[in-house]
Amino acid sequence: MSKVIVSKERMFDIIRAPVITEKATMGSEHNQVTFKVPLNASKPEIKAAIEGVFGVSVTAVNTLVTKGKVKRFRGRVGVRSDVKKAIVTLAEGQSIDVTTGV
Repeated sequence: MSKVIVSKERMFDIIRAPVITEKATMGSEHNQVTFKVPLNASKPEIKAAIEGVFGVSVTAVNTLVTKGKVKRFRGRVGVRSDVKKAIVTLAEGQSIDVTTGV
């Protein structure tokens, strides 16, 4: 597999925010951290960005796209935007503290 080169600006664009939910924090037992990422980010780009920003080694990246729901507010129809999440599995003994900022 070829190594993907990602610029520093793109790294910070890829890692939008950590996902802090009950289900995402359960992943920390399995050395996993969940992040919101742009819809056009690829798995090799996400891996390179996490390794570059946090200085950890990543063993796997799983992604999922949550489609936006149709919601109504005062009779008006609106659509929530689609969200892509990346579940990043870290190497044994490595960790990322998501409570601190980047």
